[in-house]
Amino acid sequence: DGGTGRMSRTNELAEAVKRSLERYYKDMEGETPTAIYEMVLKNVEKPMIETVLGFAEGNQSLAASMLGINRNTLRKKMQQLRIKG
Repeated sequence: DGGTGRMSRTNELAEAVKRSLERYYKDMEGETPTAIYEMVLKNVEKPMIETVLGFAEGNQSLAASMLGINRNTLRKKMQQLRIKG
């Protein structure tokens, strides 16, 4: 399909983030939200790493490769996010 399937999944993820942030902002009921950047990264990064580790059957080198990051970076993020190896 010339890569269109992958692109539509990327757009789907972007739309899910957008909808989630719009809902979050609406739920603030007039308060100004703070630290949105950190909140979004934390709430995306942990499930992403856990899921990819699952795909890699716990193989951290493979998971790091799938994520496109260095294995040491993966290990550091796992510690920060309290993800079990």
